[in-house]
Amino acid sequence: MKAQTMTTGEWRLVWSDEFDYNGRPDPATWNYEEGFVRNHEDQWYQADNAFVEDGLLVIEARREQRPNPTYNPDAHHWGAQRPTIDYTSACITTQGKRYFRYGRLEVSARIPTAGGAWPAIWTLGEGMPWPSCGEVDLMEYYRIKGVPHILANAAWGSDRRFEAVWNSRRVPFTHFTKRDPDWAQRFHLWHMDWDEQRISLYLDDELLNEIPLSQTVNGRIGRHTNPFEGQQYVLLNLALGGDNGGEIDDTAFPMRYEIDYVRIYDYENSSWSTSTERSSGKSGR
Repeated sequence: MKAQTMTTGEWRLVWSDEFDYNGRPDPATWNYEEGFVRNHEDQWYQADNAFVEDGLLVIEARREQRPNPTYNPDAHHWGAQRPTIDYTSACITTQGKRYFRYGRLEVSARIPTAGGAWPAIWTLGEGMPWPSCGEVDLMEYYRIKGVPHILANAAWGSDRRFEAVWNSRRVPFTHFTKRDPDWAQRFHLWHMDWDEQRISLYLDDELLNEIPLSQTVNGRIGRHTNPFEGQQYVLLNLALGGDNGGEIDDTAFPMRYEIDYVRIYDYENSSWSTSTERSSGKSGR
């Protein structure tokens, strides 16, 4: 059974991808990351691992082994130092195509929970390097000291380069499975409510974290601006291993991260943009 939308009459749907087609994710909305990108993760991102079938967006992680085309043992980037690709997956983003500022973001999904799985629903801003661009994690799932958790976070900039200030809520996975032993087999609804005062992060209508925007002011590198006063774009990905994913269960492949829909709602004074015009600046965890 798929999760049902939690919206009320005060919200106005302004955009959605219901994934009611087959093939590649809609190119008017979605881009693909490529390569070894962040967090020393074990997967190589590629477009082939994201596809739409039977009304679902599927991000599929696979065991594959082939030479790393970026391999250079003398390279500075950790990913280029790896001689082979051992796993593949996908990260799709709306960067350059669709942004939102304030309102509600909803994602209905069924996540993989095997060892090493690190699925996420998150947003990033632009115009400044990470973390001064601002990051919101509606959902991360991974193991902390071997114990599965679901996380709801926000990050912004400090006075030190690439060092974030975090407001994180880490909920043991047993909080959910004690109520429903079959939790991982079901679709669940994550949503983010964002206005001028706060960001609130929910799972199946349970408030997991609330971040007052009075606290989310960047440090010196971010020129003491507030990244959550500007627009953000959406990312969906399935990472493996790396800094947080933990030991990978090689018996669990292929791993499937299934998304039923992505929806954006607005209310008075909120805005949704499809413009590709944006400030320059590298962002990302």
